[in-house]
Amino acid sequence: MDGTSLTRRNLLAAAMAAGVGAVLASPAITRANAVANPEPAKDTMKPEYYELRSYHLRRGPMQKRLDDYLRDAFIPAAAKAVGGPIGVFGVSIGMNNPTTHVLIPHASLESFAALGGKLSTDADYAKSAEPFLAATPTEPGYESLDIKLMQAFPHMPRLELPAATAKKEPRIFELRTYRSHGERAGAKKVEMFDTAGEIAIFRRCGLTPVFFASDLTGPGLPSLTYMLTFPDLATREKSWNTFRVDPEWKKLSSTPGFTDPEIVVGIDNQVLSPTAYSQV
Repeated sequence: MDGTSLTRRNLLAAAMAAGVGAVLASPAITRANAVANPEPAKDTMKPEYYELRSYHLRRGPMQKRLDDYLRDAFIPAAAKAVGGPIGVFGVSIGMNNPTTHVLIPHASLESFAALGGKLSTDADYAKSAEPFLAATPTEPGYESLDIKLMQAFPHMPRLELPAATAKKEPRIFELRTYRSHGERAGAKKVEMFDTAGEIAIFRRCGLTPVFFASDLTGPGLPSLTYMLTFPDLATREKSWNTFRVDPEWKKLSSTPGFTDPEIVVGIDNQVLSPTAYSQV
């Protein structure tokens, strides 16, 4: 029933082959520890990893079946295992609707690899998840599942929880993936965001980031993925319009080496709505 041919071990091996295995020696501090012990400056942190699970669904009972499983079984158990926060989102605008995205931060690749084993030994999870895990071929839990592993940008090494989440205020999210024609072009687009100032321009224009990350696995590599948050669609449109005419953005995007025709060959975009139990 799993729609991807890659196991968690396969994904881990692919990520290590990409040259990121060295982080295993020293896991980053967790958010729980950060409450009592302030985190170091961002440029001294080890970038965390993001697991993005995309459950592709059919309309009807399948949606409720997955929602019940995520809310009552998977999210509580996974948050206990990795520390959270874990986000759950439905697609409001964009391709592959209905799809439910689950965003899981990991302090290290070891955390990513160990999650399945931790769930398998969690008695509370086993009990709560049983109705979903016992799904039959005629009444499956989902159509297919894609799993993408990402590594946070060096200068934005942690997921930034929206203020609206803690206040339980309305919010929407935008998930965007930029694809490049080659590794050098992909690295240049990461540089444009991470050190050349594009993220700073985003913030100033009201494009509030949740995370920025390089994709380690998935189709269409090399690519990067990021998430933004807004209170509503009207604010999203206003913020993007402000960004498009910003003088600093115009200058940066016309700089040789940073122009779209040189480094971007495609953009995938979805507007997402969080579930009531999403921790992001």
